[in-house]
Amino acid sequence: MGTLELTTDQVLRWRLHRQHLGAAPTADGPPTDTASASAADVAAVVSVVERLAGVQAQVPSAAELAVALRTGPAAPAALRTAHAEGRLLRTWAQRGTLHLLDPRTAADALALIGSARTWEKPAWVREFGATPAQVAQLVEAVGELLDGTVLTREELTAALAADPRFAPLAEQLASGWGTLLKPLAWQGVLCHAPAPGGRAAFTHPASHSPDWPGLPPVDQAGPRLLTAYLGAYGPAGLDRFDAWLSRNSLRKTVLKGFAAALGDRLTDVTVDGAPALALTEHLDDLAATPPAPSVHLLGPYDQYVLGPGTKATEILPAAHRTAVSRTAGRIAPLLLVDGRITGTWEQDGPTVTVTPFDQPPPGTGLRAAAERLATATAAPGLTARVDAPTTGG
Repeated sequence: MGTLELTTDQVLRWRLHRQHLGAAPTADGPPTDTASASAADVAAVVSVVERLAGVQAQVPSAAELAVALRTGPAAPAALRTAHAEGRLLRTWAQRGTLHLLDPRTAADALALIGSARTWEKPAWVREFGATPAQVAQLVEAVGELLDGTVLTREELTAALAADPRFAPLAEQLASGWGTLLKPLAWQGVLCHAPAPGGRAAFTHPASHSPDWPGLPPVDQAGPRLLTAYLGAYGPAGLDRFDAWLSRNSLRKTVLKGFAAALGDRLTDVTVDGAPALALTEHLDDLAATPPAPSVHLLGPYDQYVLGPGTKATEILPAAHRTAVSRTAGRIAPLLLVDGRITGTWEQDGPTVTVTPFDQPPPGTGLRAAAERLATATAAPGLTARVDAPTTGG
């Protein structure tokens, strides 16, 4: 049997469906302002976060919009409830950024990211001033401090600074960037806890979630997380999986070992002639996926582009990458036409202004996309207008 040959159009249509973007979100009622939601709402948002193998939550409102566009306007309240109940963790994960993840995916991701041991590299030590021995001591101390309790950033920093071993690190520990806290998250002793007043607070993952499994061995975590990745962002190569997870910090032999462990659960395919890996269980769906016109308005930092990355030219032309991937790591809101990023947008009150790269989107499709955005955000009356196209990246 020859290699399955797929087209980019098939793959993008399949990804939209897999990422819960194939249908409009539902609006069974307005979202609540409290940290509670129905059981069905919570189950829906947890399911989406699991399917996407995590949602970037560096900007909480962006995570809420990403999930709302896939489930409905109750997403913000449901996400808060899922986090409060320990069904989701908020921690520094993929690419060192804050994500919401289900506990088992979080454990797999953290085990793999931590296996790179970036805090032991001389450049990291020079930049952030903590030696590998100090980080190891911090892991032990923070694990004990957060066992069964929640501490704000200020409380945690004060407790650590009172220890002569860590007093010289007080300024770094208090930093909102969390540079010294990230290695602790990657070693499974710290995650973000819900806190009143929006203050940053931390606890131990085992204290936060009854479903926290502990950090698994890398050779178990890797195949599981690769499976999850390909289930949302495939078909793809191992280098793309590594870029999504850790900015290409894992050794190629390790990555190949993950693929080998999956055996016949993986199949080599081509996408417009380029080699890629797909989950064997998805081959029939991929082959049967017909091209279908669609227009979507996705929010900033959406997983649709973060999964494959902004260098993925099948969704984002290289000439327009800087329009999407902006300064200070910002990722713009996205206009998708047939699964490809063809522009960006901004909202000012009830008006959504779309700036296409080249051709304007189909009017009927754009109106439908604006209606989906309005439903997801419980903001009826949104209208979309098209600005002049940009002239390049």
